[in-house]
Amino acid sequence: MKQQIRELIQRSREQEKEAQQMEYEKLVYQINPHFLLNVLNSIQWMAQMSHQKDIGEYTSALKKLLSYNLGKEGRETTLRKEIEMVKNYIFLQQKRYDFEVDISVEEGEYVAIMGESGSGKTTLLNIMAALDKPTEGTVLLDGKPLSSIKDKDIAQFRRDNLGFVFQEFNLLDTFNVKDNILLPLVLKGENYKHMDSKLQPIAKELGISALLEKYPYEISGGQKQRAAVARALITEPRLILADEPTGALDSRSTDELLGLFARINAGGQTILMVTHSVKAASKAGRVLFIRDGEVFHQVYRGQMTDEQLYQKISDTLTMLATGGDRR
Repeated sequence: MKQQIRELIQRSREQEKEAQQMEYEKLVYQINPHFLLNVLNSIQWMAQMSHQKDIGEYTSALKKLLSYNLGKEGRETTLRKEIEMVKNYIFLQQKRYDFEVDISVEEGEYVAIMGESGSGKTTLLNIMAALDKPTEGTVLLDGKPLSSIKDKDIAQFRRDNLGFVFQEFNLLDTFNVKDNILLPLVLKGENYKHMDSKLQPIAKELGISALLEKYPYEISGGQKQRAAVARALITEPRLILADEPTGALDSRSTDELLGLFARINAGGQTILMVTHSVKAASKAGRVLFIRDGEVFHQVYRGQMTDEQLYQKISDTLTMLATGGDRR
């Protein structure tokens, strides 16, 4: 009997140890290498920016988290300790993304926004378009905070002030090109004669007059994007927001669209464009580089040619990818 009891106690201890080992391995797996790499990259960046206080808090939280997971094998823990480590993990994630974006776009500017996937480019664009609400801070258009606009008036605000150009065009296949372009004016309740007087000069400028009666599935990608630009311009917006506008286009259509943007901007139209394309960004007057939710660097065209700006953008992207300092 004593031998059976000893064996039962031994098995119980082994099972408890196995359970602890499984819990340890689970926690270690959760703190995966990708997360650690991102954290360390952010520490490196903050060191370069001389944020000494942030570095101290950041590294302290990381050390506690790593020490807990790496030294936990075979030891019991408490719920209080578990909660403390979860808070450290959340703190580290917040530190990676809790930065301020402080930028201004002047009337008539052509600004491109670049950065790696996940850096916050599209989120920034969505906030500026009043599609998302910032957790902190203020977005101003002509000095008026977007947060002051009531929810029921947001759609009207977008139609009156903003024009959108998307990567996938977002044209309705059941509408012909003309009706797709006029849709924002229809939603505003404008009369047909007024709408047609706005449409014809825009269609002529964009070279799509002959396509107005065709349907989206009958025209090329480049022609669809021209129609999308016409739809963005038809309301005479204060600002055009373009999200990867060349992403779905071939090289020829890309050149045509970028030339079109340049002409529109030369006429005084303000454009803010998110893009991964160095070629597209090299046509802008200013290029902002976003990293971890913050404007890390910006390049002004000044007297540079497209080729010179292209090279400057390429050099900056290389610096971002390798963790280099600002220039």
